[in-house]
Amino acid sequence: MMFRMPAEWEPHEMTLVAWPQREEAWRGTGIEEARRSHAEVVGAIAAFEPVLLVVHPDQAEAARRAVTADGVEVFPVPIDDSWLRDSGPIFVVDGEGGRAGVDFRFNAWGEAFTPYDDDAVVSERILQHLGIERIPSEMVLEGGSITVDGDGLLATTEQCLLAPTRNPGMDREGIEDELRERLGVNRVLWLGRGLVEDLDTDGHVDNVAAFIGPGRAVVQTVEADDDPNHDSGRENVDRLEEAGVSVEKFDLLPRIERDGEPVVVPYMNFYLANGAAIVPVGGYDPDMDAEALARLGRLLPGREIVGVDGRTLALGGGGVHCITQQVPVVSPAEAA
Repeated sequence: MMFRMPAEWEPHEMTLVAWPQREEAWRGTGIEEARRSHAEVVGAIAAFEPVLLVVHPDQAEAARRAVTADGVEVFPVPIDDSWLRDSGPIFVVDGEGGRAGVDFRFNAWGEAFTPYDDDAVVSERILQHLGIERIPSEMVLEGGSITVDGDGLLATTEQCLLAPTRNPGMDREGIEDELRERLGVNRVLWLGRGLVEDLDTDGHVDNVAAFIGPGRAVVQTVEADDDPNHDSGRENVDRLEEAGVSVEKFDLLPRIERDGEPVVVPYMNFYLANGAAIVPVGGYDPDMDAEALARLGRLLPGREIVGVDGRTLALGGGGVHCITQQVPVVSPAEAA
């Protein structure tokens, strides 16, 4: 029996989202604004598929009042905060009716935020609640640090997975072996760096690249030579193309400010729900946002492109993809 991680565009049974809990994580906006932003994302996703909303028990009733969309189940369980793409399970299927959740170790992005005791065990608690098999791994891995094309290829960044704060006792070969074993991929493609402004996660790939088809990716680039992301974006494109991946360049990258420092609101941090793409937008430049949504619509035909306000999430250190995790469906064909 061989498990594989499905591509994000494959059908979902539901999406997992968690509710903000750590006040100090939401710099520049406050936690109530973060909760409003999460409620907007949950409502957008719930129009297309069910949502399991993971909420600290202290906030369960407040979350039920704030999220009014149908198809949302509130699951009260202790959590530290809401970056469930990174702390939650990564789901795999076996093509024979089986499904499991891989529970990689979570150390809060190299112990950048403490405490993280509850987030370190939230995967196991979610899997118990859903009645899904748990596959533990001793490797530290955040879901936002990888993207797969569903056809055996996984992309990540050297900046993140080789960071000394993740797995100092593992070399590149050992990391690749574990990814192959747990996620059923054949090839691991190493990009260089994530966004320069992405200080919290050490360059997660979901801010700079996403597979949108087998062997096909959309990649963050910038036009201006003096932009700090110019060279790394070009290098990421080169590495993907050298590996035989068809690349769609995406050169729109809005910025806002926090304490006088630039913060990016990357459109690349979108989430593919059933029949839709939920896309964070910058808000300050409506023309750029409209152009970004139109481009993604052309790249993702057949999907409704839904823009949501990404500014609060960006100020907190992430985007729509960072707070979501898909639970793939086991199709009747697979289960037969």
